[in-house]
Formats: sequence, structure tokens, C-alpha cells
Amino acid sequence: MQVDSFNDYQRESRKTWSLIHTDHAITYPTLGLVNEAGEVAGKVKKIFRDKNGVISEADREALKQELGDVLWYLTQIATEIGVSMEEVASGNLTKLFDRLERDAIRGDGDTR
Repeated sequence: MQVDSFNDYQRESRKTWSLIHTDHAITYPTLGLVNEAGEVAGKVKKIFRDKNGVISEADREALKQELGDVLWYLTQIATEIGVSMEEVASGNLTKLFDRLERDAIRGDGDTR
């Protein structure tokens, strides 16, 4: 489809939109997780942009604080869906070591 302006895009893209109700306990912690992960990424970006990748003690402390926030939101999501953090961690290691054994640790795709 040809789009000649952002107004065209806005009008046409609206045809694919529908209101999705998000009144669920998992919504807030999921949005918080993404927000906090973005804050971690922003701090790392600035370390490379402004400090040539040198991580100071202040940077380390700031990252530790943000990672704690990521952990909090992640834990709330796991709790809400009835999954323990031990299950999350164990399942992740099982997946990663299976990929490692099959020489599929690199690449992309959830089922590699």
C-alpha cells in the first residue's frame, strides 16, 4: 500500500486497531518491567557514548538499582501467573544448556 503522508498512514493504520481491555493484574508489572529494562539500556548506552565503555562505581551502583527494579517487576509477573522464580531460573538454564549442547546457543528464534 502506498502511503503519501503520515496522515494517510494514521488513517489507514487505524483500520487495524481495536481496543484491547487490559484490566488484569499482569498489565502494570509488565509495563514496569519494560520501562525499567529501558532504563538499564539507557544507562548502558550512555556508558558507551560518554565514557568509552568504562563502568565507574557510580555507574555500577546505578545499574544495580535499575536491575533491582527489573527483578522486582519480573518477580511480580511470575507471582501473578503462579510461577516461582526458581522455576524461571531453572527453566532458563535448562533451555540454555540444551542449546549449548546442540551448538545452537547463538542465532535467533525461541525454538532453535
